[in-house]
Amino acid sequence: MPGAQPKYKNSAAFYDVDGTLIKINIVHAFAFYASRHASLTESAIRTVKTAASIPVFWAADKLSRKWFNEIFYRSYQGASEDRLVVLAEELFEDVIKPNIYPRAKELIDESKRAGVRQVLISGALDFTMKPLATYLGVDDLIANRLEFVDHYATGKLHKPFVAGATKADIMRAYAKQHAIDLAESWAYTDSFSDYPMLAVVGHPTACNPDLRLRSLARSYDWPVLELDEEPRRSVTRRPMGMTRDAAPKLRSIRRTFD
Repeated sequence: MPGAQPKYKNSAAFYDVDGTLIKINIVHAFAFYASRHASLTESAIRTVKTAASIPVFWAADKLSRKWFNEIFYRSYQGASEDRLVVLAEELFEDVIKPNIYPRAKELIDESKRAGVRQVLISGALDFTMKPLATYLGVDDLIANRLEFVDHYATGKLHKPFVAGATKADIMRAYAKQHAIDLAESWAYTDSFSDYPMLAVVGHPTACNPDLRLRSLARSYDWPVLELDEEPRRSVTRRPMGMTRDAAPKLRSIRRTFD
């Protein structure tokens, strides 16, 4: 109908990225940069160091996402800002794009058609996420930002760190700035550590969830999406606010936005 207002014009959908929309994580991005360092010798050393550090990164991530960020991003110390930004497009084409979950873009496109504002909120670095944000056609990207001095990375992050409970605070601030009603908004994540971002919205959704989040979603009767499955096999439940008369007309992901 001409001039009709979007159904969810004051709503937003907040998406975690690693494990939620894509199959890989920030360690893969660092390994990519390490393998393409200007010096072949240093590149090889960086690649070996990355492989050796993976167990440490994994342990830190399980204990504290904030601690993990502080440890992990030290690995970028001394990296050239120009080189990191230029290689981001190659990173997207070679590493990220082939690992986007098959149904991720479908989920976002359906949400956009309902008039929902689309926001990526990721613990990854902003320049690594920008090509993905452009490809998916989202409205905004919130991600971690490396500190640079004289165009070289210090290994530190600008605050606030985008991780864990901080995501909820960032979402509240974003909602206030953009007149978003969080009670009528969505959040998607794969990780139990992102429970805070699910707790602040009216439509929390477990997306490719880990075991702890899957159990939590079952307890609270939250929708569960498997973006790596065929639509007929995907497990979904009707979120709050879905109208009964619309349900027979929609399937799978489409049910989420009516």
